[in-house]
Amino acid sequence: MTSPISAISGLSSIGGLDAVSGVAGLGGSTPATNAAEAVNGPSESFTSMLSKGLESVQASQAKSDDLAVQVADGTLKDPAQYTMAATEAQLGLQLTLAVRNKAVEAFQEIMRMQA
Repeated sequence: MTSPISAISGLSSIGGLDAVSGVAGLGGSTPATNAAEAVNGPSESFTSMLSKGLESVQASQAKSDDLAVQVADGTLKDPAQYTMAATEAQLGLQLTLAVRNKAVEAFQEIMRMQA
C-alpha cells in the first residue's frame, strides 16, 4: 500500500526539504508498525518530538538571522541562500503555530466535553 504523500512526485527535486525534521520519517510508516506502536507504546514521546521540532525551528531562524547579517555586510556571495533560509524559517514557524493552534483547539474541545 502506498502512502498518499508518496504520490507527490515533485518534492524530491526541492533541495531544502531534507532539513525539515518531520518529513523524513513519514515515508516508512506502515499499518503494521503503527499497530505495534499502539500495543507497545510509541518509540519516542510526543514531548521529545515537540522539543526537537522547536529546536529545529529555532536553529533555522538563527541561520536565517546570521545570513541576513551577512547579506547586510556584503560578505554573502549568494543572496539566494538567505532567501531560502528565510523562507524555511518562515514555513517552520507557520507549521509550529498551526500545530499549537490545533493542540489548543483539541484541549478546548476536551474541556467542553467535560463541562
